[in-house]
Amino acid sequence: MLSQLCSVENHQQKQIINLHLHKKCTKTYLMNTLRNKVQLIGRLGQEPEIVTFKDGNKMAKFSMATDDSYKDKSGNKVERAYWHNIIITGGLVKVVENYVNKGQEIAVEGKLTNRSYDTKEGEKRYVTEILVNELLLLGNK
Repeated sequence: MLSQLCSVENHQQKQIINLHLHKKCTKTYLMNTLRNKVQLIGRLGQEPEIVTFKDGNKMAKFSMATDDSYKDKSGNKVERAYWHNIIITGGLVKVVENYVNKGQEIAVEGKLTNRSYDTKEGEKRYVTEILVNELLLLGNK
């Protein structure tokens, strides 16, 4: 029976199931609450673009850079920036409109989305974006 094999715990709103396979082995599985979840801290690479739709709803779009560094084989520090396409909808758009600017450090949480479109020349392009559901303002430029 499953109730005899596993115990369910709730740690900080993350559901975890521990399966006790035998006395020396415990496997932990993170459940659906962590599926397709992205958390990033970075800086805006451009002023947010606000798009207003015919029905009055709005969307904010901007790019965000996250930094990473490591040492190469020679021991030299190598720094790299990764760029992410950010999409914000709903009530958070007002926050972006009023308080978020190019160069500002923010934290976002959301999920990855993928879409494709055809260019005027007929080429298919693919885009990966982060659809944000939480936003935290961390500092100014």
